[in-house]
Formats: sequence, structure tokens, C-alpha cells
Amino acid sequence: MAIDKKSIKKIFPHLYDELETGEVKVPINAVRKNPVEAEEAAAGEEYVDCTEEEFTSSTETADKLRHFNPSAVDFIRRCDTAAQAEEIIAYLQKKGEITCADAEKMRCQLKADGVRSFGPKKEEYHYFKEGGLY
Repeated sequence: MAIDKKSIKKIFPHLYDELETGEVKVPINAVRKNPVEAEEAAAGEEYVDCTEEEFTSSTETADKLRHFNPSAVDFIRRCDTAAQAEEIIAYLQKKGEITCADAEKMRCQLKADGVRSFGPKKEEYHYFKEGGLY
């Protein structure tokens, strides 16, 4: 099934812009070794795509993760092994979603401190539970 550029632009305008410009908009704010600190920082993050009013609206439970865009650390926290985490890092680096420098920092942390140094494992249905849907 082929989809033309016009349809992609209409359905996924932000994705279309990223593909056309080559500008990746998935930032890595920091690499944290303390899982408690990482969770606290992640819980307080604000997203550019929504206003404070939208984020704290009456439908907060259902919309809690509406504008959430997982970071490299979020993906790594789903891993069980260092090999899986390395595969995630390599993939994100290849796709240009993380820089070579960030990838190298993550690899050093992974080798020195292990996969759980990025934070506790995000289990199955983690985001459904966070959004109050499970």
C-alpha cells in the first residue's frame, strides 16, 4: 500500500517536516545515573506541544501521556540486558535521533554501571498504567 507525500503531510505534518528538513526533534536532556533522580526529573518535564492548561485539564488522567515522546533512556529502560540496550543505542544513533557523543556517553554508562543505571525497568503496560488506562 503506497501513500503519497500529500497524504503523509496531511496526516502527519510534524513527521513530514522532520523527514523533509532532516532535523531530528527528539532531544536528550541528560543522562542520569541515579534512578530516583531520573524518575523525579522525568515526572516534571514539560512538553513544547501543549500548554500548561491543556496538560492539567480535567481530562488529565486520560491525556497524561498525549504529548509524551519517549527518549533514548525510556527505550533503554525497557531492556533486560546490556546487549538489548546497545542495540537501542546503535539504532537511535544510526537514525540520527542521538548524537555520537550522547551515544558514547550512554555506552560508557552501560559498560560501567549496567542497564539498570538508566533507571528501573519499565514493565509491560507501563504507559497504560501511567495514563490510568490499565
